[in-house]
Amino acid sequence: MTSNFTALSLFSSGGGLDIGFESAGFVHSGSYEILDVCCDTLRLNRPNWDITQCDLSVKTVAPCNQVDVVHGGPPCQPFSTAGRGLGNSDHRNMWPAFTRVVNELQPMAFVAENVKGILSKRFDAFMGTYIFDALPEYSIHTITLNASDFTVPQNRNRVFFIGFRSMEDFAAYVEPAPTGSATARAVLRLPDVGFDGVVPTIRSAFTGKRNTTSILNGASGQAVYGELGLWPNGVQLNRKRANEMQTKDGTYRLTVSDCAALQGFSTDWIFSGCIYQILGQIGNSVPPPLSEAVARSVYRVIEENCNE
Repeated sequence: MTSNFTALSLFSSGGGLDIGFESAGFVHSGSYEILDVCCDTLRLNRPNWDITQCDLSVKTVAPCNQVDVVHGGPPCQPFSTAGRGLGNSDHRNMWPAFTRVVNELQPMAFVAENVKGILSKRFDAFMGTYIFDALPEYSIHTITLNASDFTVPQNRNRVFFIGFRSMEDFAAYVEPAPTGSATARAVLRLPDVGFDGVVPTIRSAFTGKRNTTSILNGASGQAVYGELGLWPNGVQLNRKRANEMQTKDGTYRLTVSDCAALQGFSTDWIFSGCIYQILGQIGNSVPPPLSEAVARSVYRVIEENCNE
């Protein structure tokens, strides 16, 4: 599927949303990201894309030709348990930056992704002020989707705010239907041990006070990994190194490519950086199959109404 519809990416991280919108047929208009290692990853995989390293407030997004869709995942730490849920008191609250760009560029639609914690009642006033009231020209759908319903072997609930400038587009929008399921050991092509399922939400190694090579997001997840025969701590750069570091109970030690597969990335998407930086990019990204489903749901609406 290809079209002349363009998409601009903010807070691009490892490129999950960018890949999904590309797969759905959107023409890449540009990516804006603060971390140089993320920019390196995007340039490595898509040398023809326009990639801009900028500060978190994306102040450098300049007026450009018509952009049809703006998408991005403003930092989720202000609304997550790991980030202490400080909302607007957190300096990483970049919703004002996201809404400013949308208001300046006036795309037909926007897609913003965040953690489910943003729907907590404690953030009702925040959403009113910084999302709904801040985008007065847009009608906004709020939907929650789990990556496990979109062929990603991971229990990962995420919220999407999908806004349309046209009320007709808003009324015509239908959230994406599940596309299928997958299990962790099957995706990693590991032997059958009598049990398989999805892994817990993969954490970003950029989250927290120290760099880490673990994808474990809470103590309760360790039991799930144990049942799956997977070891989520001390993730290694390659299989050779992982095999050299046998775990005490003989479980399968994960590599960065394993973690990318569990996040729904294809094997041809290469990440720049050291182990924790790669895990940070993976954990911060929207799983590409999920983002593609969301992108296609937006594509269908704007295509139908543009053709009428």
